[in-house]
Order: sequence, then structure tokens, then C-alpha cells
Amino acid sequence: MSRAVYLDYNSGAPVRPEVAAAMVEALAEPGNPSSVHGFGRAARARVEAARRQLAGLVGADPAGIVFTSGGTEANALALRGCGRSRLLVSSIEHPSVLDSASEAERVPVTPDGIIDLAALDCLLAANTRPALVSVMLANNETGIVQPVAEAARIIHARGAWLHCDVAQAMGRIKVSLGQLGADILTLSAHKMGGPAGVGALILAESGRTLAPILLGGGQERRRRAGTENVAGIVGLGAAAQSAGDDLAGADTTYGVQALRDRLEEGARRLVPDAVVIGAGAPRLPNTTCLALPGVEGRTQVMALDLAGVAVSAGAACSSGKVAPSHVLAAMGLEERLKGSAIRVSLGWSSRPEDVDTFLAAWADLARHKGLKVSEAA
Repeated sequence: MSRAVYLDYNSGAPVRPEVAAAMVEALAEPGNPSSVHGFGRAARARVEAARRQLAGLVGADPAGIVFTSGGTEANALALRGCGRSRLLVSSIEHPSVLDSASEAERVPVTPDGIIDLAALDCLLAANTRPALVSVMLANNETGIVQPVAEAARIIHARGAWLHCDVAQAMGRIKVSLGQLGADILTLSAHKMGGPAGVGALILAESGRTLAPILLGGGQERRRRAGTENVAGIVGLGAAAQSAGDDLAGADTTYGVQALRDRLEEGARRLVPDAVVIGAGAPRLPNTTCLALPGVEGRTQVMALDLAGVAVSAGAACSSGKVAPSHVLAAMGLEERLKGSAIRVSLGWSSRPEDVDTFLAAWADLARHKGLKVSEAA
């Protein structure tokens, strides 16, 4: 049987070997980080070491880091715990932001998938109530990178705070709290080769108060109650360390962008009608949103899965159900593209033959659906 090809890193990256090793070591030791005996102090030391590793990756004060159960909880804590009476969110945010702030005002994006900064400024100027604005760094479906630093200047000039979900960007491009100008960052470990079920919220001002949404304990400086997931946090720290090492190298994309570009070039050569959504915008080096007009995204996902290739539909997936993409709708894409998009995302263990396998299976699907397919490789 041929090797299964995993091209769905934006849903969850495979755990890095060094992360798994660090977690196994942590799991072998007992101890609650809140206990005062030796075992508890050792567990606390592991948690604080991971806090420093993550702080080092984004240039933050370790005291401003709050460990959570993942990016979803971190986003909820940022939006519900910030104490701001007015919320604004970009129209392409992750559902964990949109659903945590259903009453929030939506900031539109341009047809290129980039937040409309002029519209943002007008919305903020229309109401002087204390506000928090949520603008993600990189979109999970298209990979399009947002002008967060420019947005931050507008937001702060209006006296508002900026929350930035950096989950998809972590480990793929450099993320600097100071350069972004955000007041709050949120992230998830499993997007960068760490374990699922752990994430973090990072405050630019470590002493800033957050109203906890989980009660019943004094953990995480009373910002998030509950016994810390020591092994998961250790895994997050190890993933942050590995990501920093990769990004510090000469090739900051560790070959992933070359693979992504090869995939896009091959797709457009094989199927001239194929469209790379967001191709003209700044994007993550690992992500392509590829439309095959006339073939539903979910049909492509299922056909590729049968061929041993794992990708996602351009639409968000929840409990196995594919819903219409609010991201592509916000960009104003025509129906023939909006419903026919898939997301292909690569990462640390991707290889050139993975791209070749995808292109062969995808071209076979297009041919089967009656599209014009070039025989040139």
C-alpha cells in the first residue's frame, strides 16, 4: 500500500518527535504544579520553563502568558474577559472568535481577503465606547496574512485594544508581539507541531487584568482556573522551541514555500481552469486555497481521501460537516469558485513526493469530472 499523504497541517500538524519525547518525559513524573512538595515544585518548574520558551518565540514577558485548553478557549477569554464594552471583529475570523462575540460588529475585507482598514477606522470613529478589535494574523482557509501592525496603529489611535489570533502563523512566519502592536495574542499548540488540547493567551502588558471565564482556582495568576495540563504545556514549550529554531535558520520556511509553489504551478499547468485564491496577496508559505470550478470542494476532499491524500474543504469543518465558507463569502467570490475550493496545507514533514501524489490524484479527479487536463507533467 502506498504511503498516505497528509496535507492538512492547518487543521493540525503532526506532533514533532522532539515534542513527543518531552511530553513522555513529563508524563513519567507525578506532581500537581500547585503542590508545595518536591514533586509539585518539579511540575511547576516544567510549566514555567515552557512559559519562557513560548515567551522567547514571540518576544513577550512570561508573566503575561496564560495557558489554556487551546486556541478556542484563549479566544473566548480574550473577548469575554477583556472588560471592553464594544467588540469589533474582522469578517474572516475563525469561528471560535465569531461565535464568542456574536454581538460584535463585523469589519469587512477587500476582494483580496485583506481587512479594509479605512472601514475599520470609520467604525471606530463612529462610537467612542471602550472597544476591542479582533484581527487574525493569517487566515486559516486562504493563508492570507493581514496588515496587523497597520491595523494596530489605527486601533490604538482610537483608544481601542487589539486582539490577534496568531494560531495559523505560529512556526510558519515570525511572530513578534512588539512588531504586531497587539494587546493580546492567542494561539494553539497543535498548529505548529505541538499536542492538541493546549494553547495560550499572551498579554502585551503582563499586569493587565482579565476577567476569568473558568472559576474555581487561583491558577495562571487567577486568570484561568483549573489544574495545568503539564505534559501538554511542556509539549507547547517544546514546539515553540523547535519553531524558533526553524525560523532562525537561513531558510525560514524550511523548504515548505518551495513545495507550495511547486504544487500551485503544477495544478495550474495540469488544469488551466484552476484558480489559486489569494494568489496576489501576502500569504503563509505553507497554504494554498485551490478552486476547481464545477467540482464541489467536499467532492474533491472525499475523492482525494480515497486516493490516500488528506486535505480540507475551503469551508470550515466541524464534527465532520462541511459548511459554506464565510471567509470566501466575505471576499465576495463568485459562486463557481466559492463552492469549489479546497485547502492544501503543508508542514515540517512534507516531501516533494507528497506534492506529486496530490497532483496526480487531483488531475485524475478533474479528468473524471470532464475538465480539460493537460497531459504535460
